[in-house]
Amino acid sequence: MLEVYGFSRVNEIARGNTRDLRVLWALEEMALPYEIVGIDHPNHELDTPEFRAKNPFGQLPVIVDDGAVVTESGAILLYLARKTGKLMPRDLAGEAQVLRWSLAALNTIEVPVLTSWFVDMYEGKGTKPSDALKAWAKMRLEQLDGWLANRRFVATDEFTVADILMTHVISAGTDQSLVKPHPNVLSYQQRCMDRPMWKKTIEAYRERVEAA
Repeated sequence: MLEVYGFSRVNEIARGNTRDLRVLWALEEMALPYEIVGIDHPNHELDTPEFRAKNPFGQLPVIVDDGAVVTESGAILLYLARKTGKLMPRDLAGEAQVLRWSLAALNTIEVPVLTSWFVDMYEGKGTKPSDALKAWAKMRLEQLDGWLANRRFVATDEFTVADILMTHVISAGTDQSLVKPHPNVLSYQQRCMDRPMWKKTIEAYRERVEAA
């Protein structure tokens, strides 16, 4: 059975925002059986030689599927979509749109919004780096908002792995005051997070994952 290495215990500030949620959500949407291998982050289980042999960066999520080890949440979701034929179109043009928007979520959107959050946390709001990053993030979210006008989902007419990645990026570890001025992004975010499989995923996560 497919193994998902995900958090069993994590620092309180990260609980509910970790990237293993992207994989768990996708697996629920795909109705693919899996088992969770719980990792205690504060107890440094990501630093063991056994885990570093799977991911030298010491990060979650990781999956092991019939001996194949896949890391990086985007790569895992694209792998699962190809494996199951779900949450991705079968035609080349449709697949290209999912690839396009998956990478956009992880690069064009996540880099400024997540970096802004880190800078605010460690350097404080109102600093020059904070203001510059917020301006960058606002620009990208405004552009995303324009794209989502009259669109239900980000890549195709149907929900795909790109929507899981984009929704999690604009929700987890993101200053929601950056998102609120953008009505199309907000309605898109809510539409995706209203899905029953997301609710099932986050409820199970909160029951299982302890805060340190």
